[in-house]
Amino acid sequence: MAADLAVGQRLRALRQARGLSLKAVAVSTGLSIGYLSQVERGLSSPSLRALTQVADLLGVGIGALFGGPDGAAADGIVTRAGERAALTLWRAGITKQLLTQGDGRLSLFLMQLAPAAGTGDEALVHDGEEAGLVMEGALVLTVEETTAELGPGDSFRFASRRPHRYRNPSPDRIAVVLWVNAVPQARE
Repeated sequence: MAADLAVGQRLRALRQARGLSLKAVAVSTGLSIGYLSQVERGLSSPSLRALTQVADLLGVGIGALFGGPDGAAADGIVTRAGERAALTLWRAGITKQLLTQGDGRLSLFLMQLAPAAGTGDEALVHDGEEAGLVMEGALVLTVEETTAELGPGDSFRFASRRPHRYRNPSPDRIAVVLWVNAVPQARE
């Protein structure tokens, strides 16, 4: 898929810019060299967990892995509806549209979860902080040992280092969530 190739190319560029080998990334993330190579070449669709691990290692937010369309506003202030970069995690049933531009520390996403879609049983853990607002449908959010079902108008906030996962509990309705990720300033 074109989206997988774009994400893979962005991962490779960020890894190389930091002078890291595939082996170094594999050792640090616990992902295999073969898998990372396939992701970078667009031959394998990465999981959300894998993306967060690699982004964390590279010192960027997951928003930095999105490729924006050509012609996006040069000032990085306004993102027009037709200029949103998107990432489809088709295996997980999650689509994220990046509502902000650039590789900054704050990323705002419009996320859609297909019926029964989610991050899976294994918790995500990465640098930063997260917050969100459920706009449509329902979201089951688990942070450490706390699980809550949220509906339209409900919001959340937590440190991303706390193990977390989420899913759409509905078998027939999508969930739409406005999701914010903030990552700490890159370590020098």
